[in-house]
Amino acid sequence: MPESELTKVSVGIDVSKNTLDIAVHETGETWSSNNDSSGCAALATKLKQLKATSIVLEATGGFETLVTATLSAADLPVIVVNPRQVRDFAKATGQLAKTDRIDCRVLAHFAAAINPPMRPVKSDETHHLEALLARRRQIVEMLVAERNRLANNHDRAVVKDLNAHIVWLERRLKSSDDELQRVLKSSPAWRERDELLRSVPGVGPVLSLTLMAQLPELGHLNRREIAKLVGVAPFNWDSGQWRGSRHIWGGRAAVRSPLFMATLCAIRINPTIKVFYRRLIMAGKAPKVAIIACMRKLLTILNVMVKTQTSWRTASSS
Repeated sequence: MPESELTKVSVGIDVSKNTLDIAVHETGETWSSNNDSSGCAALATKLKQLKATSIVLEATGGFETLVTATLSAADLPVIVVNPRQVRDFAKATGQLAKTDRIDCRVLAHFAAAINPPMRPVKSDETHHLEALLARRRQIVEMLVAERNRLANNHDRAVVKDLNAHIVWLERRLKSSDDELQRVLKSSPAWRERDELLRSVPGVGPVLSLTLMAQLPELGHLNRREIAKLVGVAPFNWDSGQWRGSRHIWGGRAAVRSPLFMATLCAIRINPTIKVFYRRLIMAGKAPKVAIIACMRKLLTILNVMVKTQTSWRTASSS
């Protein structure tokens, strides 16, 4: 067996609200820990002693934040992965049962077999920005729902109540935007990144903030990797001699939605994206296909700009 295989210590952590279930793939050892400050600190100490080479846990809607931050602060190789990817891996290996103890073993096996690449770990400030953006999306969704109800309701009392709620939600949306701007201005690094991203015609504050909060990999991956991560990369759908149409699939929907809206704007006002879109349409591409291609191109441009720290104005004038 190669020496690299002998020195691997692949760890899987199944996260729940109160408990962490941990497994080491190479030794089969399993144990549990509390999902609190003392439990996470003790876990970090033990994993340091084990010399863990890969630690994998799933995104669980926030329950993983404390343990991820603690392990990252201890300079341990912690990686947060998509639960669907791990579940597909479990099915592929014939593991159909699901318990916390089984899940941590599956995660450890996944760490050993797949060896997922390290990603930048979000800071506390980034988590705060992400939470504010999530709340803003919720307010916007409630506004849309209430406006739709208003359009289809003619009862005077209900209409009055809907109008009052819409006014209140609009105030909350403005407060949310103000808070986002306050957080943005509190960080010189974020202000600089925001100015860089928003120098691109079509990119507004929502997309800029979303990219900073939910796509820390921007500027660290190549164009194919970043497109696949966001979910705008076309995947083949072929079998034998049959050639199917390409589809996008998976990725980060929270990033893709504002990117789509920014692309619609860029098609109108961004000279590079506008010409690219027209060329695709003239080549016979369906409008939806052309828009997705423009999303991918806009994301690629932003990725290169962040990687090279070059603004749109500088790049377009050179």
